Amino acid sequence: MKAKKFTKIICAAAITAALTFSGCGDLTGLGVGSEENSAVEENKPATVEKTGATTTAANVTEAAPNKPESNSKISDARNTPAVRVARTVGPAVVGITNKAVAHDIFNRTFETEGVGSGVIFRQDGYIITNNHVIAGAKEIIVSLSDGNTVNGTLIGTDEMTDIAVVKVDAKNLPVAELGDSDEVVVGEPAIAIGNPMGLEFQGSVTVGVISALNRTLDLNDRRVKLFQTDAAISPGNSGGALVNADGEVIGINSAKLATTGVEGMGFAIPINTVKTIVNELMDKGYVARPYLGVTIFDKPTAARYGYQLSIDKGVYVFQVGLDSPAGRAGFQRGDIILSIDGKEVNSVSDVRNAVAAHKVGDKVKVLCDRDGKEETVEVTLEEMPQPSNQ
Repeated sequence: MKAKKFTKIICAAAITAALTFSGCGDLTGLGVGSEENSAVEENKPATVEKTGATTTAANVTEAAPNKPESNSKISDARNTPAVRVARTVGPAVVGITNKAVAHDIFNRTFETEGVGSGVIFRQDGYIITNNHVIAGAKEIIVSLSDGNTVNGTLIGTDEMTDIAVVKVDAKNLPVAELGDSDEVVVGEPAIAIGNPMGLEFQGSVTVGVISALNRTLDLNDRRVKLFQTDAAISPGNSGGALVNADGEVIGINSAKLATTGVEGMGFAIPINTVKTIVNELMDKGYVARPYLGVTIFDKPTAARYGYQLSIDKGVYVFQVGLDSPAGRAGFQRGDIILSIDGKEVNSVSDVRNAVAAHKVGDKVKVLCDRDGKEETVEVTLEEMPQPSNQ
């Protein structure tokens, strides 16, 4: 994504006391420094300041303030899709408080509280939220629409897609119906439900339209496809539901574009993507992805880290993991990767996308330039190692 000087993508999570929360530095946590086909990551400070409400009894004592009484009667003109969605989906949208530990400039520890949203998708207490909502949490507290608060347990999280699953010990909870995001069309109504700016605004409903499909955002050399909507999405809405007029959840709210003079540009993860990730998180606690095992540079990435490349095409292999698929296949520093399975790759994201299109165990043919001579190397993709804290 080409950003102007003052443009930034912010994760829509709320943090109390106007503290900067390092768990949400960019959209979906997609930094440059992962082991899979990436350049070494810079130590970047968090750039987003988030404020919100703490989880206190005063914030959650009133049950479902936006839910009409079951016996209330309104006219057909007033009974709009937004009203029906607030009534049916609203109770399944929860508040999630992330109690984490942070460090000040003197490396002293202190506790912070971040507030986001979540969507109940199973009656026995399983909740979808964003990875950045629960990142770094030492305690997760879930605020239900009926006013009760319960402790949550992290089932699994995926930083790449910014999806996480949390479990609470409860039964017969209200459940949101998950729709089919492949059927979404530009211009149809989009209704966002979440907790903007904290739990004191729990269950807020905003209405707009689907502004664009498959909106591609390039962040730190990774490409993310999202829905764009003008339904208001604010810090604290992260992990909440984006719903169509039929009351089906079509996306999980994740971020908004914040720049001077720009309003109404929010983004949500399509629900079909979410379903795939959630299935793996429920099964294994993480998402198994193939990796190549090289650190690579294209010209823009190299310049960012103070290097200058003199190549006209391909990507430069800066480092090779010895105990990795590329290392076992004989890759060396200085190789230039020209294509994967016959498709040219001229950027870091090209390589990542080419690898991500495969499954663990697949064999790919990589065309390389080594010392001016081209050769094709077959590589068997392996499962990307998981971080040591998982």
